[in-house]
Amino acid sequence: MTTPELLLPAGSLEKMRTAYAYGADAVYAGQPRYSLRARNNEFALEQLRTGISEAHTLGKKFFVASNIMPHNAKVKTYLADMEPVIAMRPDALIMADPGLIMMVRQKWPDVPIHLSVQANTVNYMGVKFWQKIGLTRVILSRELSLDEIAQIRDLCPDMEIEVFVHGALCIAYSGRCLLSGYFNHRDPNQGTCTNSCRWDYKVTAGGEGDNGDIEAIEKIDFDFNEALNEANNETTSQQPSVKRHPAADAVYLIEEKERPGQLMPIMEDEHGTYIMNSKDLRAVEHIERLVKIGVDSFKVEGRTKSVYYVARTAQVYRKAIDDAMAGKA
Repeated sequence: MTTPELLLPAGSLEKMRTAYAYGADAVYAGQPRYSLRARNNEFALEQLRTGISEAHTLGKKFFVASNIMPHNAKVKTYLADMEPVIAMRPDALIMADPGLIMMVRQKWPDVPIHLSVQANTVNYMGVKFWQKIGLTRVILSRELSLDEIAQIRDLCPDMEIEVFVHGALCIAYSGRCLLSGYFNHRDPNQGTCTNSCRWDYKVTAGGEGDNGDIEAIEKIDFDFNEALNEANNETTSQQPSVKRHPAADAVYLIEEKERPGQLMPIMEDEHGTYIMNSKDLRAVEHIERLVKIGVDSFKVEGRTKSVYYVARTAQVYRKAIDDAMAGKA
């Protein structure tokens, strides 16, 4: 059984060095103009050159994220801007856009390409497609279950598989949240996500106004824990209630603290509430099974996080991987 790679985020050279010091086998950093987290990327070309050189001196790997979904203007400049990056000999490019992938494959056919999570690969046929195109690794969507990952591994034995094990989760499919664009016209797929899902909101009851529009009525004093306990009691009851909840047809609006008067409807069904972010991913307790499944690389999200975050996550997941390989998990 091969020891899987531990892949940490590098938002700066300091974070890169910290990741390696605490046990990372590889890091990923963003290409200027063509990666997500563009507003918080401390890697200009000179820093990329230094980082890749230091990584190779240590016997480590350095992947360059070039994973935006570009509009025409950036497509036109892409190959010219990529020339100096390719000359630095990164261990792989992380890409999502099929057009850019085609361009790189045509011009630099020997450069390894890892398919970004932005491409939303959720099944084994998608993996087989990208393998046929010539990619060397697929980063699976974070929405997959352990059983689905295992099935993809079994059906695609010759393709490297990478999964996220820690960090933020997006609304909808990974990386396709529209909330940031809605609020302040900063597109996550262009690298300018403002993490709007983590802002300060209040919930307001809504109702139909005189003109037929949905308007705010009052602020809600709602005990979510009480409602959760009630739901759990009904779920475990031998005779669950079939009565429709009195608030099932209610309309709710959210209002961001710094945008008074800008109200957004909350959509909710039996699967959950849509608009706010979910809890962060933390799969450390599943490392043993993921190792047995045969996942090639465990990835931690967080290029914008602190040096402390990089150190602690590297340390924790390094130990979890080593324990799993030694049969101590």
